[in-house]
Amino acid sequence: MNWQLLSMIWGMAATVLIGVFMIAALVIGFDDIPHIIATAVVGALVAIPISLMLTKKIGRIN
Repeated sequence: MNWQLLSMIWGMAATVLIGVFMIAALVIGFDDIPHIIATAVVGALVAIPISLMLTKKIGRIN
């Protein structure tokens, strides 16, 4: 597995997902600190399988 590619994809995916979840939480009305931290953690965790899948697919191209 290409760990450098995995970490780069995870960094981008986590940033996007945390932003999307954060905006959704703020629009819904969850604006307390525990909710903000929870959305960041969930976004980072959801990005892990996505980055693994994308890294494997890109690795098959080469």
